[in-house]
Amino acid sequence: MPSKHAASILMCLVLACALSAGAQTARREIHAIQTTTLTDEQFLNGVKEGKATIIAGELRLPRPGTDRLPAVVFLHGSGGASLSIDSWAQEFLAIGIATFTVDSFAGRGIFNTGSDQDQLGRLAMIVDAYRALELLARHRRIDPARIAVMGFSRGGQSALYASVRRFQRMHGPAGMEFAAYIPLYPACNTTFREDGDVSDRPIRIHHGTADDYVPVAPCRPYVARLRAAGKNVELIEYPGAHHAFDNPALTATTMATTSQTTRNCRMHEDATGVLVNTRTGQPFTHKDPCVERGPYLAYHAEAHAAAVKSVKAFLASTFQLR
Repeated sequence: MPSKHAASILMCLVLACALSAGAQTARREIHAIQTTTLTDEQFLNGVKEGKATIIAGELRLPRPGTDRLPAVVFLHGSGGASLSIDSWAQEFLAIGIATFTVDSFAGRGIFNTGSDQDQLGRLAMIVDAYRALELLARHRRIDPARIAVMGFSRGGQSALYASVRRFQRMHGPAGMEFAAYIPLYPACNTTFREDGDVSDRPIRIHHGTADDYVPVAPCRPYVARLRAAGKNVELIEYPGAHHAFDNPALTATTMATTSQTTRNCRMHEDATGVLVNTRTGQPFTHKDPCVERGPYLAYHAEAHAAAVKSVKAFLASTFQLR
């Protein structure tokens, strides 16, 4: 039987579907996703089963028919599945791409992790992404060879590191992987073992240069390292853009006064699968002095428009849309 939290999110998504049907959506479906909740240490040590968990995902199909469609899996940030994801979904539906929005929080009884990131391991949503891929690959309207993953902030980090082959071997579905990885403003300030061995599928990172919540700076050397290894990865930077630059609901620059940021932290995975604060040599926690509060969020119309144009062109090419 679904948990109380799972039943709650399923009902909320059904109501959302009834209230916000979009012009490009021919069909909406709510799917329960069987996943597991792992700590970061469990994830990094290849533990397959943590706490059994049911979360939900909303599938939108752009047109009726029997043909197989490409799809994008959305992974939300610390604030949960915001309306900014809906605007991205409408853009993709308009060009014939199905969308699947994963809610990693409600089924776990989480509303927001901004002020307390320890509520859920940073890597847990990678497992959710893999389970969403597995589910969509079995859907009669989805082309299993044309499923991309796109994430925002916390979800962007998951979308980025879902490309790591070691993680795919430990937690991903056998014989399949995402066709592309599209992280928006992800954290790149943790070095994992074997994180240079990523998929040969394309990775496109979008980040704002003014982001003081999840700064772009650590992504530059990581991308350089991947490119030196011959990987198909690009970092697209948007001058002057803050965190959540694609969220039109942010009508003014806003300080997230209680939100935790690891902008001044550097972490690495040790040989035992523990995330270590590189400066102290001790296991990292969100009580470390490097963790601060009060980063800024701001919409940036020009960056948003440029990102939409870039991502749509990239997907049209990757999915070979007519």
